[in-house]
Amino acid sequence: RCDTIVQAPAAGRPITRGMAGSGLLAHVLVAKYCDHLPLYRQSGIYAREGVDLERSTLADWVGQCSALLRPLIERLRQHVLTGEKLHADDTPVPVLAPGDGKTKTGRLWTYVRDDRPAGNDTPPAVWFAYSPNRKGEHPQTHLKSFKGILQADAFAGFDALYAKGDIQEAACWAHARRKFFEIHQAQGSPIAAEALKRIAALYAIESKVRGQPPDIRRKGREPAKPLLDEFHAWLLDTRRQLSKKSGLAEAIGYALNHWQALIRYASDGRIEIDNNAAERALRAVALGRKNFLFAGSDAGGDRAAAIYSLVGSAKLNDLDPEAYLRFVIERIADYRISQLDDLLPWNVAHQIAKTELAVAA
Repeated sequence: RCDTIVQAPAAGRPITRGMAGSGLLAHVLVAKYCDHLPLYRQSGIYAREGVDLERSTLADWVGQCSALLRPLIERLRQHVLTGEKLHADDTPVPVLAPGDGKTKTGRLWTYVRDDRPAGNDTPPAVWFAYSPNRKGEHPQTHLKSFKGILQADAFAGFDALYAKGDIQEAACWAHARRKFFEIHQAQGSPIAAEALKRIAALYAIESKVRGQPPDIRRKGREPAKPLLDEFHAWLLDTRRQLSKKSGLAEAIGYALNHWQALIRYASDGRIEIDNNAAERALRAVALGRKNFLFAGSDAGGDRAAAIYSLVGSAKLNDLDPEAYLRFVIERIADYRISQLDDLLPWNVAHQIAKTELAVAA
């Protein structure tokens, strides 16, 4: 058979008609969505090293990776929404409006499942979703299958979800505290200082039960109940002495208007005292927004939501986001849909650790 040529099948590529390997693709994604380097800056960095990679090429890679990873992100979404408690928040994202060269304001919504502070070892995860505006229909669509406790701010768009009865509202003491803190910082108000002191006492109690199971947390929070009753009476009495148009009256009104949702945590050990889990998840978006200035389109917002979901979930599970994305991008094309759960961050942590050790050796 001397005239026969035998050739092994070519190795599969993560993206079609592209030579980029999983390591390079993961590096580009993490540089953009974790290290906040816009693609044009990345292109310049590669150019200094003698590598010609146009911004349009990098953008095409990001888009193809987002499409490749969509089925896994859907599994991540399902995991997040099957929890019995969610943290939710949103943040504005400037988006280039086609045709007029101006920007409009889109939104990135974050939904976090993290019950570790309640002594639960279910893997934490975060799912991001993009919408072109802040209409309440968007979170109502995102959470149409969710039943449980929703810890969020006082956004009116969530009200329709609470009205159905399947979702219980839990408010955020950090939001309530922030209003008093800003007044105290600007004016040195003794009334704001007193409010901050009372809220600090609630957090002092909370620090003693953090990480404990729900029943222990509920019992440990019993000393907070009389403090909350006294605080409520103080807020009512203080508001009578203030002008209705003052900042302090507004801060007090916020707390009183959402009082039942604010105190719900004291009687339910599953609930947190605040919504800081969601705010931490949005921090990366806020940092990126300062560098990117705007997303190029609504499609760009969807891509950002997809990659932020994977990067954020990797971080919550103490994984290096680049190592995780490299591992997943290298393998996902060969996985059946029914096996995609195997690629969720908490299911590959051990394999990634072994791979990293082998490389280091």
